[in-house]
Amino acid sequence: MSIIWKVDPIHSAVQFKVKHLVISTVRGSFNQFDGTIVSEGEGFEGAKVTFSVDVSSIDTNMGDRDEHLRSPDFFDAEKYPELVFHSTSFEKNEIGDYLLTGHLSVKGVTEEVEFDVIFGGTAKDGYGNFKAGFEATTAISRKAFGLTWNDVTEAGSVVVADEVEILLSLQFIKQ
Repeated sequence: MSIIWKVDPIHSAVQFKVKHLVISTVRGSFNQFDGTIVSEGEGFEGAKVTFSVDVSSIDTNMGDRDEHLRSPDFFDAEKYPELVFHSTSFEKNEIGDYLLTGHLSVKGVTEEVEFDVIFGGTAKDGYGNFKAGFEATTAISRKAFGLTWNDVTEAGSVVVADEVEILLSLQFIKQ
């Protein structure tokens, strides 16, 4: 019997970080997202995961940078309004957590990515909702997804690194 779990956006976060000028890290988040897990039975092994992010909801705590990230130099949010993930496998690893593999589509480019997933467990909240918690991390090449804008400083340092780390802190509600 299939069980559907919907992301609880109030208790979840989609965050990223990337090196800036090779000397520091810029962090940001996406504030609008949606996700579903469809499991067969109470466990999550083999579950199907879909997730989408509204690109225009990017937030780095600096309005001008956010507008630049929404522009054609980066995400081109007007033309490509969503980042989308569809799983191909969700398998338990040797320590009892999971490896989530699937296809991530960004700016019209789709690449296979793997997330290391820590399962936080399940619990019933104060309203009687049954919840499941996960932390998922990965690192991607932004250039592989067509996010190629960059600049070089006078000293020869790149402004934005290629590798972007992604951290998903997600709570799902059993439907």
